[in-house]
Amino acid sequence: MITILELLNRIRWDRKYGHGEFAIGYFDRLEERIIVVPLREVRFDPDDHFSFQLNGAAAEPLSIPLHRVCEVYCNGELIWHRERFLSHKGDT
Repeated sequence: MITILELLNRIRWDRKYGHGEFAIGYFDRLEERIIVVPLREVRFDPDDHFSFQLNGAAAEPLSIPLHRVCEVYCNGELIWHRERFLSHKGDT
């Protein structure tokens, strides 16, 4: 299986593959559910290979570890997932 870092790099750098509307779902430990956000709202620090950043509900910056990413969608279709998070699927 391709790693999440490999997939995100391919989406970002392969113009042909990365053409589309992508979204990622990450497991929020406080809400105990998967939260899906458009990839265009996600920021990557080029020196950080372990997390991504996005703004929370109160516009505070959040740093989300890549190991909590459990789903990736392209044009609304699930294209990647982690097996261990499938039990939370009904909570999204």
